[in-house]
Amino acid sequence: MNDALYLASDYPLLNLFWTIAMIFLWLLWFMLLFRVIGDIFRDHELGGGGKTLWTILVVVLPFLGVFVYLLARGKGMHERELYRARQSEEAFRSYVRTAAGPTSSTDELAKLAELKNHGDISDEEYQSAKARILA
Repeated sequence: MNDALYLASDYPLLNLFWTIAMIFLWLLWFMLLFRVIGDIFRDHELGGGGKTLWTILVVVLPFLGVFVYLLARGKGMHERELYRARQSEEAFRSYVRTAAGPTSSTDELAKLAELKNHGDISDEEYQSAKARILA
């Protein structure tokens, strides 16, 4: 008798596709759940009681809680995320400016001369900016 082991012989291809789709949907669900929970705790306008109630609703009745949260506060999620991204970008730019150190007056004069030669500023603007840098 042949005792060969065929592992995938009784698992059809469509069942494999269905399993992959279910795994994808579960991952998508968990990403959405964590995104909503993160938004609840990052929202500065929502008080402690509101955060507690939304968290309880999302944890106890996850499907209903997440969908109700998205209907009630979905538009604000985008606005809060955009505000947070702008703050992060501004903090990064500020850090880069401070880490790069102050620019020398020679660099600023070279930039001014380039602006004047390119025609972006007039002679009067160039002279006043030059006097301000040299002062």
